[in-house]
Amino acid sequence: MTTPQTSTGTFTPAQLGTQILIGWSSRQPDADQDTAYLLSYSLGDGQDGPEAGREALRIALERAGLQVGGPIQDAAEAPGIQAKLLVQAGQAVLTMPHLKAQYPAPPEWLAAALAQGQVYGMFATAPWPEAVPGRPVSEDQLRAFAANEEVVRTAAHCLLPVRSLG
Repeated sequence: MTTPQTSTGTFTPAQLGTQILIGWSSRQPDADQDTAYLLSYSLGDGQDGPEAGREALRIALERAGLQVGGPIQDAAEAPGIQAKLLVQAGQAVLTMPHLKAQYPAPPEWLAAALAQGQVYGMFATAPWPEAVPGRPVSEDQLRAFAANEEVVRTAAHCLLPVRSLG
């Protein structure tokens, strides 16, 4: 039998910096429908710089029950995960301890999320200072960041059930 691990260490919310959500949908080669993805990342603009922000985010994710650098978790089957996704009125709202972020989702993302009943969430601890709100992110830029080996290895990955009001 294993014992759940709790994250040690302290941080302040100011160390986390600006937290951003960005989403996309795509079809995997062996799938018959699109999958919705949601990437959470920091701009690295926290109070004590990007490295302190990376560590603060790691602690926050682990306290929320997410395994940084671990396997893909399924929040529908792991009641200890404190990450909730609400999809309503064209918006995806991610709520976790120390984090609440909103994503204005395009119709194709919403359709994929609702059809699958879940979204693949990637919670990057690596900052992405170039991807600031108000500036478009190209597919190539998104692919370069989200598929970067270091970013993937130091992120938490979780299937999030889609919840809605009503």
